[in-house]
This record gives sequence, C-alpha cells and structure tokens, in this order.
Amino acid sequence: MWFARFTAGPALGWARAQGAAQYMAEDGREGCAYLQQQPALPVPAGVALVHLQLLQEAAGASAGAPADWHYVVATDVMPDQEADFNLWYQTEHLPGLAAVPGTARAARYRVSEGVGPRYHAGYDLTDRSTLNSPPWLEVRATPWSARVRPAFLNTRRTMYRRVP
Repeated sequence: MWFARFTAGPALGWARAQGAAQYMAEDGREGCAYLQQQPALPVPAGVALVHLQLLQEAAGASAGAPADWHYVVATDVMPDQEADFNLWYQTEHLPGLAAVPGTARAARYRVSEGVGPRYHAGYDLTDRSTLNSPPWLEVRATPWSARVRPAFLNTRRTMYRRVP
C-alpha cells in the first residue's frame, strides 16, 4: 500500500485520479490518500509518497459504521527502544485504541520505501470527538505508554476528514 501526503491544490486532483479515498487535514494545508498500487510516475510536485508494509490491523469497536475522520500518527523511535515500542503497540496500544467506541478500524505500518518517519498508524474514527474521549485518553495514559512515548522521534500527528 502507498500513502500519499500532499499540499492542497492540484495534487488533490491527482489523488482523486488514483481512485483512492482522500482526506484533508483540519487546517486545510495538506491532504492524504492511501493507494492500493504504486501510482504512475511522475508523481506531481507537492506529493510525498511512501510505501507501507502492514504490521497490524484491528476492526474497531465501531466497525462497519461510517468513519469520516482519519487520525494518523507517524513516528520514528530510538533504536534501543524499538523492541519495547513494537511490543507495546502490538499488545497494548493498537488493540486498546481499536476497542474505544467510535474507532471503526486501526492499522499500523512500517515505511518500507520513501522518506519520513519509519512507523505509521492510522485510525478511522466515526466522530472527531473520539480522539479526546475518556476511553481514548485512558488507553494513552497507561504506565507502559508513559515509558515508551519519550522514545518517539520526528512524530507527526494529523487529524484528517474524508473528502466527499
């Protein structure tokens, strides 16, 4: 799978032409799309493209419900903390966030080609308020989370809304 992040404008039309679901950041400065196959080259200016290798996917507590919001966390991690980070994400963090009401789907990837943070997580949410709901914040506030989070590097968190 390919993840395209792009500035608003002509690249939005390019993403639409790829046949992918598109999302626009809340501030309107950037969009993103997930492409099932590598797009035809050349990729237009303003598009950052990375290949994602699926590591983990979970149906959410609200699986099957319309999910117009998409929250992305992209991060690197200190090399000496990577094993703990991956174990935390696999066994506690992703399953915990998937179980939050309002989460339709949660998925985690490793960037296998392209430039950007090495890890990418995407959460399809039925409502914007899911992100700061008490159950979501509870999952983020575990002792293991507190231990792992300081090892994050180059972290980008972006909330997107589906473009009709």
